[in-house]
Amino acid sequence: MACPMSDGDEAQFGCNMAEINDGLLYGEYLQLDKVLDAQRMVSAERDGAVHDEHLFIITHQAYELWFKQILFEVDSIRQLFTKSEVDERCMLEILKRTQRCALILKLLVEQVHILETMTPLDFMEFRHYLSPASGFQSFQFRLIENKLGIRQEQRAKYNKEHYIQVFASEEIAGHLKTSEAEPSLCDLVQRWLERTPGLEESGFNFWAKYESVVRSLLDGEADVAQKETNVSVRAALIHNVEKKKEQFESIFDEKTHDALVRRGERRFSHKAMRGAILITFYRDEPRFNQPHQFLASLMDIDALITKWRYNHVLLVQRMIGSQQLGTGGSSGYQYLRSTLSDRYKIFLDLFNLSTFLVPRANMPPLTPEMKYRLSLCEAVDGDYELRIKEKEGESTQHEESSSCGYWPRKLRIMLSSSRTRRRQDVTTSNVQQPARGTIRPDYVQQKVTLTRPWQEAFVNYTCQTLSLGSNLITSITQ
Repeated sequence: MACPMSDGDEAQFGCNMAEINDGLLYGEYLQLDKVLDAQRMVSAERDGAVHDEHLFIITHQAYELWFKQILFEVDSIRQLFTKSEVDERCMLEILKRTQRCALILKLLVEQVHILETMTPLDFMEFRHYLSPASGFQSFQFRLIENKLGIRQEQRAKYNKEHYIQVFASEEIAGHLKTSEAEPSLCDLVQRWLERTPGLEESGFNFWAKYESVVRSLLDGEADVAQKETNVSVRAALIHNVEKKKEQFESIFDEKTHDALVRRGERRFSHKAMRGAILITFYRDEPRFNQPHQFLASLMDIDALITKWRYNHVLLVQRMIGSQQLGTGGSSGYQYLRSTLSDRYKIFLDLFNLSTFLVPRANMPPLTPEMKYRLSLCEAVDGDYELRIKEKEGESTQHEESSSCGYWPRKLRIMLSSSRTRRRQDVTTSNVQQPARGTIRPDYVQQKVTLTRPWQEAFVNYTCQTLSLGSNLITSITQ
């Protein structure tokens, strides 16, 4: 490889496309003239520029830009969840955008440390210019809270008033009221969890099996506690078992659960909680891989917002102490500290799921039918439920939205090429073939219904193919 600094090197081969194309240049595309001209130092216009005011402005403007991106991502996720049946092909995109929000929040948590390079004396030099401005007046952060799922009853009062009263603009107040009325991400996630496959009483009936396992385990622990000879230890063990029974009863009894929701101790509906527990238990099954990661990402978002609040509280205490009022007139440190409680956790129930887990060895085993439903070959988007309806004579039409019920053309060709195939084993829909001479895509979506023998044959064929490929790679590398 030639030295890039040498004469005649290809690194210098090219042309200035800006002189040829009519497109936008870097600064024009990003509108940097507006962005870089938005840092107005009030101190420079009055008593003389204070150096650290520039850092303060830049940091908070960066926050607002990232808030805008988070809102953009959250709105897109909410849009994908607004459908009555979430297309499971979208789960990867949903997961990607959720994880992106988490990474942005992680960056914002670290960004607080940059402000900590400013000392309290430095801040005092320009703090009086901020009043009555306050970080509480961040319209975008309030939108993020509302769209994620913070409810009005969960909020701490701001100077004994509704938080919208802080915003003088009627337009901003209108946007905030709209965000309160719209379904939040938390609401939409609950609806999605309520449709988790396996909760149906007529099918796998996970909940009945789970309840049976838990009661059996608790009875075993109670027997062990009763057999303890040491009086004090026995009393402690019995108390622990009774406490566990009370906790599990709160999840088994729907009325008790609903009472906890009304008291603000839980957020999800009873059926949504059941769906979340089911996904957590069987997260290793292909169909639950991405849903489990999605739920974990929601917890990451919640945890990172809490960390950001905590870092902000420490920064405020460091800069103005715990007794002074904030620049907006609030109690400052005292108010911010009140936002660190569980009442501000949107996905609190996901954090508390670990309370209701049982050892892997005691998890209800999946039936063959349920195992198949959770495999990669199982149809999604309500296809299973439609098959049940077809058997009952209620429906004979297949939803067009079913994704896994359609198999790639290459797979169809592989199946139909077998000489042992029986015509009744594979049913292919009539799809119009492209005209002669036209380009045919590699994967033409066609519907195929496989009977049980063909399901097993496909799995065996795939395993054999992977094994042959592995052996071939090994022989080549040797």
